Amino acid sequence: MHGVLLPRLARASDVATWTAVLLAALLSATWAPAAQAATRAWLDRSGVAAGEAVTLNIETDQAGVAPDYTPLHADFVLGPPYRSGAGGNGGRLFGVALTPRRTGALAVPALRVGQERTPPLVLRVAAAAPRRAPAGEVFVETRVDDPSPYVQQSVGVSVRLHYATPLLSGELTQDAPEGASLQRVGEDVQSSREIDGRRYHVVERRYLLVPERSGPLQLPPARFRGEGAAGFFDDFFGTDRKLEATGQAQLLQVRAQPDGAPQPWLPLHGLRLRYLSAPTQARAGEAVEVAVEAVAQGATAAQFPEIPAPPVDGAQVFAERAEATERFVDGSPQLTVVRRFSVVPLQAGALRLPGVRMDWWDTAGARARQERLPELHLDVAPGAPGTAAAADAPPARAGADAAPEPGDAAIVSGLSTPALAPGFWPWLAALFGVLWLLTLGWALWLRRARYASAMDAAAGDHPSARPRARPALVELRRTLDAGSFDEAVALLRKMAEPPAADLDEVLARLADARQRQALEAMRRALWAGAGDPSAARAQLRAAFREGPRWTASTMPADELLPPLYPQGPRSP
Repeated sequence: MHGVLLPRLARASDVATWTAVLLAALLSATWAPAAQAATRAWLDRSGVAAGEAVTLNIETDQAGVAPDYTPLHADFVLGPPYRSGAGGNGGRLFGVALTPRRTGALAVPALRVGQERTPPLVLRVAAAAPRRAPAGEVFVETRVDDPSPYVQQSVGVSVRLHYATPLLSGELTQDAPEGASLQRVGEDVQSSREIDGRRYHVVERRYLLVPERSGPLQLPPARFRGEGAAGFFDDFFGTDRKLEATGQAQLLQVRAQPDGAPQPWLPLHGLRLRYLSAPTQARAGEAVEVAVEAVAQGATAAQFPEIPAPPVDGAQVFAERAEATERFVDGSPQLTVVRRFSVVPLQAGALRLPGVRMDWWDTAGARARQERLPELHLDVAPGAPGTAAAADAPPARAGADAAPEPGDAAIVSGLSTPALAPGFWPWLAALFGVLWLLTLGWALWLRRARYASAMDAAAGDHPSARPRARPALVELRRTLDAGSFDEAVALLRKMAEPPAADLDEVLARLADARQRQALEAMRRALWAGAGDPSAARAQLRAAFREGPRWTASTMPADELLPPLYPQGPRSP
């Protein structure tokens, strides 16, 4: 939060009001991260040709969960799923390559991820364009999202390597052109594609190109150098398996910045603003949160200006740092920015918040545009006692005792309570003395108790040897209803006697087959992606409704192992 310069106040009510304003703003900034979205899903492109693959990305902040991809098998061929801990806002990122089984508008259904579901998506699948398969077993394609960009416009460049034979090694390079910057973004995306009856593996690499001057701009061709896997006859006849491919150079016509374009210069394919949280009621002296989201097509976080804080008459506005997420969608960069504002009304009544406005340049329509949000109207109720505005405070009592001196002493005297009786302070000092003596006595008693406990442990009565309090059944039921699978396993480990080391030991010591099957089902659903996590949780609740059923043996885990040398029957 930015620092706030407070003017010198001369009345106690003003000091109290501004103190409450700052405390409320600080509290709202502390609570703001809890309002972030939990689970999101998106496709790396909204349309593909038949035979091409698209990547479904899922980001969640839930621990110990995995998406259930079962509903996708009806319309898609799934590639191997992947998992990464590098999602935005500290979340987990899951992904899987989807190859459509047919053309048309295919629905990507909502998928269950732990306790939540992803939003449904739509993928447009067009018929494959007829083309003759290129000569050789490897070739390179290069695509740009805008062949006639403006200066300082972000241009998405996609380089696709197609190969029909297994590769032992290879290097794909793309040189930067003169008069522009070229930066690689994201990780390579792997898929497959069928061309004239031949199956090609595809590796797509993405770049961000930013022209620095107007005029013609030539993007050098991408190059591949590698070595394919040799077959039996290749080894027999000594065939060279080195592979080379060179793509086509791309010629771009860069347009200059138009005269009279809005500043700061922001060329985009599209811009959308919306409220994530828009309150309608508030209290004087208490902060409310207004969250604004901006989705910019064709921009990066470095190019996008800061979402401005709305000027509000009769309130203080504290802006937080923006949260930015960069993606590559339909071959173009896409930026999502979320910024939160804490609005603290200073008095009761009607409060108007102007809508956020942002000027940008439409690259497709070649014209200036403005995106704005509607204004908000808040009904501000009077503040709680102690946070009322200065106008509601009663006038100060006249007299020499109440007249404040100018300067900093006025603030200190204004914060003081009414005059106390002259004999109050000795009694207050005596009370603090008694409390200090009681605290000292309690500390001495606690020290003696610890010393006696240590002596008991030395004599063989160590607290660790006493019976251990195990978790109750009600705690296990509560965890199975609202907690995570890891928390449930931790409770089961503690409930075992002696405690179990891990989940495998819990499974080995459970006597009920239904309980073992329920734990295995939940583990497969969460960690292997096989099954429905919600159904597995229901099965787990039913199996452990009456608590875990352990085997009859209560020996330690080390003594449960079979002897190294089994003893034979004794001879008479």
